[in-house]
Amino acid sequence: MRHFFSRHQPPVHIARGLMAGTGGLVAIATLGALTNLAGHPMLMAPFGASCVLIFSVAASPLSQPANVVGGHFIATLVGLLLRMVFPNEWWAAAIAVGAAIALMAALRVTHPPAGADPLVVFATDPGFEFLLFPVLTGSLVLVAVGALFHRFAKVEYPLVRKPA
Repeated sequence: MRHFFSRHQPPVHIARGLMAGTGGLVAIATLGALTNLAGHPMLMAPFGASCVLIFSVAASPLSQPANVVGGHFIATLVGLLLRMVFPNEWWAAAIAVGAAIALMAALRVTHPPAGADPLVVFATDPGFEFLLFPVLTGSLVLVAVGALFHRFAKVEYPLVRKPA
């Protein structure tokens, strides 16, 4: 039973944890401000979880720009398409989440927070404009803020692929 409660994440220095939190604050504040300026929604709940990955574990493959943007785009598109076909029922939302996970994996753009996107689609029935605002625009802003923030923090993001 002990292995269920073992922490596998290495310890993080308090300054690094505070920097990650500050990055998330800056990214979500930027999206909130852009929402007010542009008059289009730029925020959705899964972006908070994306910030955890981008700012706390920037070196993870799941945190990379292709995964953040591609994962949110694919998962939301799957949710929107399946919402057109299926009724707004729990089992249809479950199919959409499973299909989004499978397609993200097949396309190598897995981003765990994007797994919630079909649930957002089924809960709100937003229409296809949701794919542009907030999904695509918002995820691009998150990646841009992450890249700028990490440049100042001297953290490599995005990862540069090393030639084989």
